[in-house]
Amino acid sequence: MKFGIDRLLADPTLRAPLAGRRVALVAHPASLTEDLTHSLDALVAAGVNLTSAFGPQHGLKGDKQDNMVETADELDPVHRIPVFSLYGEVRRPGAAMMDTADVFLFDLQDLGCRIYTFVTTLLYLLEEAARHGKSVWVLDRPNPAGRPVEGLTLLPGQESFVGAGPMPMRHGLTLGEIGHWFIRHFGLDVDYRVIAMEGWSPESGPGFGWPESRIWVNPSPNAANLNMARAYAGTVMLEGTTLSEGRGTTRPLEVLFGAPDLDAGAVLAEMRRLAPDWLGGCALRACHFEPTFHKHAKTLCNGLMIHAEGRFYDHRAFRPWRLQALAFKAIRALHPDYPLWRDFPYEYEFDRLAIDVINGGPAFREWVDDAGALPGDLDALAARDEAAWQEATGALRLY
Repeated sequence: MKFGIDRLLADPTLRAPLAGRRVALVAHPASLTEDLTHSLDALVAAGVNLTSAFGPQHGLKGDKQDNMVETADELDPVHRIPVFSLYGEVRRPGAAMMDTADVFLFDLQDLGCRIYTFVTTLLYLLEEAARHGKSVWVLDRPNPAGRPVEGLTLLPGQESFVGAGPMPMRHGLTLGEIGHWFIRHFGLDVDYRVIAMEGWSPESGPGFGWPESRIWVNPSPNAANLNMARAYAGTVMLEGTTLSEGRGTTRPLEVLFGAPDLDAGAVLAEMRRLAPDWLGGCALRACHFEPTFHKHAKTLCNGLMIHAEGRFYDHRAFRPWRLQALAFKAIRALHPDYPLWRDFPYEYEFDRLAIDVINGGPAFREWVDDAGALPGDLDALAARDEAAWQEATGALRLY
């Protein structure tokens, strides 16, 4: 199969509209061609007139480890073009940045989750392109989590850099498709084009979204493999808690939790008691780890490792958002007074709990904290939102 960048490079007719125009590239370390050439170098070699580049959160180089660690603008040492940070002094490209190009090529590998900030970066770029009369082309890449949709829809007024609009946590679309939805939903008047993939089969195993013919390269420092990408729509919620998500270990965001004062076996048993069908599609394994940095640094933690991979993975049964919700519910049932929710600035939101920012409203947290709320109550809320999203976006699917 071919990703958007590979088709653009292979077909001169696709590149023809770029002739005589100044071109910018939005990229990160996973912006690679099929032979592992970075898109920046490959486009220059193909004769595209690149006049600037942009890096999202974690930077064009992908070297910034944690959230809220900013990247400075710089000059590319090889091609001598400005590299602007969209996670530094600004999140939204300003007029001077937009003036550096006529066409903006957006070539970011996504994880298929609303909270992954590349989604919001695309929206901000589309809005600024509409304002300044620029063109945006998405060089499409796979959604490694595939087509399943899961989670509550972000509520009006809950928008943030990890919540671009009213979509569920696990959106089931590629960035090229999401661009079409943004344009329709927000009424944007922008010249938009998707260089579609060739041969992507999101319903086919064993990859179910990620093709076996392509190796995995981290799009951000803690997105280390396909297992993480599959689990992320659930495990990312750990960022809003006092529980470790495994940062400071070699397998971040692949655990349901880690903590020095919890018994993983007891939590798993309670999960099975509360909603055994929510544990489907993966294997869970009790584990121990000691983070070298971040939450519970240098402290032995007990937790549960997720294996949504190999013979344990069932694409249609695995529901990471519900799985993570169930872990929280089990912890709350076993330890009603456990200080679960982390109160700290999260992605520059200072007035809301991080877990509410992540979930696009308070309903999720309220369900966890309500001793009388049952799994079926959350399931009913989410199922309604999931069905509505599927209906609203079905016609936008390009594959």
